Amino acid sequence: MSSTASPAAAEAAFARADTAPSVTADRLDDGPIRRGTRRFRDTNLAMFAAGYATFSVIYCVQPLMPSFSAHFGVTPATSSLVLSATTGVLAFAMLIASAVSEIAGRKPMMVGSIVLSSLLAIATMFARDWHDLVLLRALIGLAISGLPAVAMAYLSEEMDRGAVGLAMGLYIGGSAVGGLGGRAVAGLVTELVSWQAGLFAVGAIGLACGLLLAKILPASRHFRRSQPSLAALAGSFRLHLADARQRGLFLIGFLLLGSFVCVYNYAGYRLIEPPYSLGQGSVSLIYAVYLIGIFSSAWMGSLTSRYGRGPLLSVGLLLMLGGLLLTLVPSLLAIIAGMAVLTFGFFGAHSIASSWVGANATTAKAQASSLYLFSYYLGSGALGTLGGVFWSLDGWAGVATLIGVLLFAGLIVAMRLARGDRARVVAG
Repeated sequence: MSSTASPAAAEAAFARADTAPSVTADRLDDGPIRRGTRRFRDTNLAMFAAGYATFSVIYCVQPLMPSFSAHFGVTPATSSLVLSATTGVLAFAMLIASAVSEIAGRKPMMVGSIVLSSLLAIATMFARDWHDLVLLRALIGLAISGLPAVAMAYLSEEMDRGAVGLAMGLYIGGSAVGGLGGRAVAGLVTELVSWQAGLFAVGAIGLACGLLLAKILPASRHFRRSQPSLAALAGSFRLHLADARQRGLFLIGFLLLGSFVCVYNYAGYRLIEPPYSLGQGSVSLIYAVYLIGIFSSAWMGSLTSRYGRGPLLSVGLLLMLGGLLLTLVPSLLAIIAGMAVLTFGFFGAHSIASSWVGANATTAKAQASSLYLFSYYLGSGALGTLGGVFWSLDGWAGVATLIGVLLFAGLIVAMRLARGDRARVVAG
């Protein structure tokens, strides 16, 4: 018998790599990942990096939209397609990405998503024209879909019950930092060098995060590959869409991110014009208010047991409306304060709505969450581009009018959900 492994044997060994336990002394325990262990530290660092890479690659183009308008000669609404193409494709791709991971495995799916999307981000610097750039950004949405669809499933499968909350929080925290970091890196490098260099920098950092994820994230031990059933998947989607409460929350997700993205898409256009005349780097640094979301999502989420999800969801939407009104004041400080208040309300409302979807779902919770995220990212793609039409019609006043209508509609839905929730409590 030859001492050289056959290609088939090598392929089989690779297929088992995601589920086979490591033989190192630190990883002999096949149980859930517990606090205080090296596996716990490695997992949290890896997932923080994954969250960072995902959101930095998605949102790095947001502060660059004025640069794209100038370089390619496109309108603000057309320029918004660099983000809308990514989030629009992401919305649809996420519906099937979780099912694909049942075959491919959790860790390979996540690593592949980060590495491929980061390479595509680097490739955008070589776009020959506007259509090439939008196409590459759409492919990024397809590539990156495997991580948000799988990350929470991996943590819920592998982490000890007492550790999963912290791990989820760190992953979401990495996402928030990535949303800021991608914008800041791209904006600052663009101001110093060019937008091509800015996109290369974001892609290179994302690639480093992907390699870190591949190196230190513990292999899955409690995941079992299965053959997904399309009929069962479609049935679970129909089940959740038949629930009026879930439909209301899906609509709120659509309105929340659509409104939020509109603010950040077109604030850059407003702030580079007189009387503010800020540079690309300065506009990107203003996006530091995004970090407020790390605090507000955890704080408002912790209040749900005392005040209920319905009232707090309404409070989050009211805060967004209040922040929007502040941005209408023609003062740079008022605009920044308004963006901060709106951001605080957005992250709080999103954390409540997304957790409420899971609480409502008695079965197929992963599919319920994927439908919420589908609506969430679809709102970003559709409403983010629609905001450009209103910007062309009446500048910031037009954008604010659109956002105000969207948030008011969301507030009505939230109040109806709150009334329905109280009625069920009384009936129970």
